[in-house]
Amino acid sequence: MELDKKIETLLEKYFEATSTAAEERELREYFSGGDVAPHLEHHAPMFTFFSEAKNQRSTRKVPLKARRNYVRWVSVAAVAVLMLGLYFGNQYREQQKAEFAYQETRKALGLIAQNLDRGTQKVAHLSEFEETKQKIYKNN
Repeated sequence: MELDKKIETLLEKYFEATSTAAEERELREYFSGGDVAPHLEHHAPMFTFFSEAKNQRSTRKVPLKARRNYVRWVSVAAVAVLMLGLYFGNQYREQQKAEFAYQETRKALGLIAQNLDRGTQKVAHLSEFEETKQKIYKNN
């Protein structure tokens, strides 16, 4: 009777996860023996399973794959792509800037040429005026 009370308190501690390794060993020994109290027999399969499972060993071979440095190579490739993108992106941006500057210069030179043509036409009238003035001075 006293042993049953002790086992019941050990079971309570076991299920509350406060038992020590020695107390758990005592529970395993009690339930693995054939002398188990009838009201505690429903706990016996659990402790016998734990005792048997402890002795089992797996015979299956687990293939171990060598860890490859995929992460390292992926990061190197990402840096390479980034650098190429920056280089060619910068070249494209410079080309766009040069093309824009060319178009703006072309517009400015077109305006200058247009104004210069107007000025040349005005100067042509001045040369006619100068010729007429020279004729008047020669006649006097």
